[in-house]
Amino acid sequence: MGLKLLLAISLFLMSYMSFAFDHTHVTWNRILDNHLSFKGPQSLFNYKKLKANQRDFYNYLSEISAVSKEEFDKFSQDQQLAFLINAYNAFTVKLIVDNYPLKSIKDLGGLFKSPWKKKFFKLFGKKAHLDRLEHKMIREWYSEPRIHFAVVCASLGCPPLAKKAFTAKNLETLLEEQSLSFINDKTKNSISNGKLRISKIFKWYGDDFEGVYGSYLDFIAERITKDRSIQKKISNGEISTSWNDYDWNLNE
Repeated sequence: MGLKLLLAISLFLMSYMSFAFDHTHVTWNRILDNHLSFKGPQSLFNYKKLKANQRDFYNYLSEISAVSKEEFDKFSQDQQLAFLINAYNAFTVKLIVDNYPLKSIKDLGGLFKSPWKKKFFKLFGKKAHLDRLEHKMIREWYSEPRIHFAVVCASLGCPPLAKKAFTAKNLETLLEEQSLSFINDKTKNSISNGKLRISKIFKWYGDDFEGVYGSYLDFIAERITKDRSIQKKISNGEISTSWNDYDWNLNE
């Protein structure tokens, strides 16, 4: 093999490696480390600090937007889901930072316009909005109802933003950690005096749990208590259930 051919192959491999997507999401991890804090189970994001220095953040969003659908289709299924969850959370943060300061993500909508319908980013070469990313991609492409505790809408009523980026390696563990954290946050879900109060997330997306867990009550029962008799009563609908109000105030 000639020297010129070896050089050409080396340059090609270097080029490929430099543009291959980083499935460790190291940049998003760094952003979370520098801007995320916790008050009990509640995650709080420092949007003001990020707005003042967005270089890393801009680079990460650019990396996401640079991935083509053809490249994405070659990812493993776990890599795909981790990619889309991180993308949703990062672009939600972008929506807030771009419009900061504000009190709630719902301030960005109106009577006839939802903030989740705003096309403000590119994904797979097309302008996209958060609703498409969540409902037409994540929910339709994967039978994983625990994503409702992974994608975060920048509000106090939402599940906490995960402390670290989702990756193919930690996907199962982190999805379950997020689920347990949310269900055992007594401001969102609780059982007391024979009554169950739960987040409206289960009212809105309860059907997603049927195929995998039987029902959202089955899912909750196994995680909110270790008492088998109470678990059975919850699953059978024998315990009075009501919905908690959803807090749309900004999670900062």
